[in-house]
Amino acid sequence: MTLQRREFLRLATGAAVLSAVSRIAGAQAYPSRPVRIIVGWPAGGTTDIATRLIGQWLSERLGQPFIVENRPGAASNIATEGVVRAPADGYTLLAVTATNTVNATLYGDKLGFNFVRDIATVAGILRSPLVLEVHPAVPVRTVPEFIAYVKANSGKINMASFGVGTTSHVAGELFKILAGIHMPHVPYRGSAPMLIDLLGGQVPAAFDNLPASIEHIRAGKLRPLAVSTASRSETLPNIPTVSEFLPGFEASAWNAVGAPNGTPAEIVDKLNREINAGLADRSIRARIAELGATVLAGSPAEVGKLVADETEKWAKVTRAANLKPE
Repeated sequence: MTLQRREFLRLATGAAVLSAVSRIAGAQAYPSRPVRIIVGWPAGGTTDIATRLIGQWLSERLGQPFIVENRPGAASNIATEGVVRAPADGYTLLAVTATNTVNATLYGDKLGFNFVRDIATVAGILRSPLVLEVHPAVPVRTVPEFIAYVKANSGKINMASFGVGTTSHVAGELFKILAGIHMPHVPYRGSAPMLIDLLGGQVPAAFDNLPASIEHIRAGKLRPLAVSTASRSETLPNIPTVSEFLPGFEASAWNAVGAPNGTPAEIVDKLNREINAGLADRSIRARIAELGATVLAGSPAEVGKLVADETEKWAKVTRAANLKPE
């Protein structure tokens, strides 16, 4: 019996060692073929820009193409479910945004997945303010003037967003709650198509990611009233925060990378190291700053905590505003 037990332990230990060696070898060899990063939004928006920036870096560093695939629809849920169902081998990644944390409550049981459970966080990319902006034809220049204008035209001034359940949408809902105003919501299928109508004056106001709007603001085609973060943006230092007028208001957009749950830790760690190396690169940091954003470096666990905290925060706003999928 003793000999049999020793033989069993020897074989079991050998199997465990071989398994560990195999995993390490797999991580060292990764990637051995092209990797897809699925973006749940149209090309041209902040998520697309951020993902392509880091995808190019990974392609150069790891010697395989990191291909950005835009798969818009259903507030990024189509793209997310596609990644959830993909093999957990590191060859299908997800461009994660704050919208994913809103969808967890907004869609609830209607989703065919649980985002927090089914997507493993890999690394952050960037974080940026949203900017409350209006078409220049709107006769306001400050947040108090905007609130007064909306109250004087209650129900007639629309608030656009880049989709139901997006950070743009819930930031607008939080603004309306704190300001005590009524503004019909006009959702679009992403930041880029929303901006087309905002620039054309078809919609008067919106919260947009600063990186997507910054060039239009600089050109005078859009008028910024305030940024959504707790402190002012270095890119627009003369523009106040919303919280200077509505205490308690805070919202930000952020982008990260995720993978199907069960992706080997060695691959997740390798991607995290390489992405963080990219975020430390001077040219990438400069490009992110140029967009009005800051780098969001961190470990998989730190990004996971951000996801958990944002999910809890936006669940409260979603319920308070009684938001429903459209």
